[in-house]
Amino acid sequence: MDAFYASVEQLDHPEWRGKPLVVGGNAARGVIAAASYEARKFGVYSAMPSVLAARKCPQLIFAPARFDRYREISSQIREVFHEYTDLVEPLSLDEAFMDVTENKKGLKSAILIAKQIRQKIKERTGLNASAGVSYNKFLAKIASDLNKPNGQAVILPEEAEDFLEKLPIKKFFGIGKVTAEKMSSLGIHSGKELKQFSLQYLTRKFGKSGIHYFNIVRGIHLSEVQPHRIRKSLSAENTFEKDILAMNDLLFALKPICDELIKRIKKSGIKGRTVTLKIKFSDFTQQTRSKTQEQYPDDELIWEIAQELLAQEPFEKSIRLLGLGISNLNIIEEHQHFGEQLKIPFEG
Repeated sequence: MDAFYASVEQLDHPEWRGKPLVVGGNAARGVIAAASYEARKFGVYSAMPSVLAARKCPQLIFAPARFDRYREISSQIREVFHEYTDLVEPLSLDEAFMDVTENKKGLKSAILIAKQIRQKIKERTGLNASAGVSYNKFLAKIASDLNKPNGQAVILPEEAEDFLEKLPIKKFFGIGKVTAEKMSSLGIHSGKELKQFSLQYLTRKFGKSGIHYFNIVRGIHLSEVQPHRIRKSLSAENTFEKDILAMNDLLFALKPICDELIKRIKKSGIKGRTVTLKIKFSDFTQQTRSKTQEQYPDDELIWEIAQELLAQEPFEKSIRLLGLGISNLNIIEEHQHFGEQLKIPFEG
């Protein structure tokens, strides 16, 4: 979907249409969740601090997030997808992979299917969608961004390698800012330069991810569309109004985060043997600390482990965010127990 949250707000509030709008709070520590295309013209984007966004665009409209409404429209969009195939793998509320090799309409053209889906979404929700068509998930995702907003693109098998050679590294789906900077330091700025490095070199520099980078630049990505993705973690976090350094204050701030995590654990029925503490410092650097138990920890033990991880070593920098999560989940172990091969979801 095109600027989904922001577009929903403009749909429901006609007076905001055509104006620069963001979804998110305008508090001192607020962060932008979504920006309309009008706001993007001013250099305002998602994940940007609200203060900076307001500085870039003084007339910016701040709309509070309404996730119930976004989920409502998301379900309408998913209904359209399932009219064509049940092989739908959601990435988020507004995005999904679809395998239409065999589809319910018996159509032989994926390009036509994408066009029909976009048209139906517009008719039923009033919102614009963009689509990417290709022979694997990686290329389809890249194609979906080529003609935004309200467009679609196709990357054919015979075009893939040439297209990827010309593509800047920062536009490769799955290569984030930190990895792109590391590649840049190695002289890798485009697919063509990435392709010059051997599998051994990339594995040495990037670990197992090196295999992935070696393959994708050659248009190889074998991950299947997974309608039922296995959850690998469960977490809760909070960004503070003011940075915190004192241990007593940090413990006080961590308790409601732990309570929220436990609430989510009970609601989902999921258990995890690994407890992880996420720490984001005032300079936006991050650190994680984890501890794994032989058995699934109960509520009381999760809180004890959280305190232990927090007190593991003193902090030299103040903290803007704390998060707490569990992994090594029982649902994954149940899948392993029944002998199913685990497919790693393609990460964004």
